[in-house]
Amino acid sequence: MFKSAIELAVRIHELSQNFPPDEKYSLTDQVRRSSRSVATNIAEAFRKRRYPKSFISKLSDSEGEAAETQVWLYFIETFGYLDSSVTEKLDSRYEHLLAQLVTMIQSPEKWSM
Repeated sequence: MFKSAIELAVRIHELSQNFPPDEKYSLTDQVRRSSRSVATNIAEAFRKRRYPKSFISKLSDSEGEAAETQVWLYFIETFGYLDSSVTEKLDSRYEHLLAQLVTMIQSPEKWSM
């Protein structure tokens, strides 16, 4: 899951390099930040897995960042910066990642130390 989150963030970074310059400080930075935060929150969650409430909290933060990234992808597609087939594939991968996060949140004891 962590590896998938990293891959998605890298892909979004690559794709966003071609966004218009006037989007640099709004859309481009925001989608990059939220996509990276998915992976960083997963990493923080695993470091805190001996504390179930902290573990769940960081996974929940990651879930929120993934959902935010999906919204940014919707804007990106709506503005015509990426083809819908690209954003749909990314969205589908985020849906899969979100399902994994929800499963972990619902049963944190499986990953505790």
